[in-house]
Amino acid sequence: MNNCLLLVDLQNDYFPGGEMELVGIDNAAYNAEILLGKFRNKQLQVIHVQHVSVNPGAFFFLPDSYGVEINQGVAPIEDEPLVIKHFPNSFRDTELLELLQTQKIDTLTICGAMSHMCIDATTRAAFDLGFTCAVVEDACATRDLTFQEKTVKADKVHAAFMAALSSPYAEVMSTQAVVEKFG
Repeated sequence: MNNCLLLVDLQNDYFPGGEMELVGIDNAAYNAEILLGKFRNKQLQVIHVQHVSVNPGAFFFLPDSYGVEINQGVAPIEDEPLVIKHFPNSFRDTELLELLQTQKIDTLTICGAMSHMCIDATTRAAFDLGFTCAVVEDACATRDLTFQEKTVKADKVHAAFMAALSSPYAEVMSTQAVVEKFG
């Protein structure tokens, strides 16, 4: 098993004061930072994914803005790859698959934002590409959604997407379970 931590879209616009603040992002980032420390200490591969909005009318993750930057608590260091994407699926039109294949990665530990969008799209794509996936549920965050004039609270959105991913796409785990797994 050659495992890689994939940190998806932990960018400033999702944090307090950003253009698209998520519910629970501070706690998710805290847990992502724990995971990042564990993977670095074990000298396991880490890849950061950064969404840069290129669509007309986009209002967050704008190029060259503070909001598009990876949050300082989980920012890449010199030898950690940074994959730039423009779609929810981190594999679409990026070099992510090639990076993983070059490193002979077969297992992904995935965390970040948003649970219902990029985490979902990336995990499903990874599974379809043959990777074994773990999603670290308490290191992910999302927001309230509205459908047919009904508001679905972020905790319910998150729970629904974690439940949907838990079979067959990924093992959905807590930060503590991942830390214990790596000893």
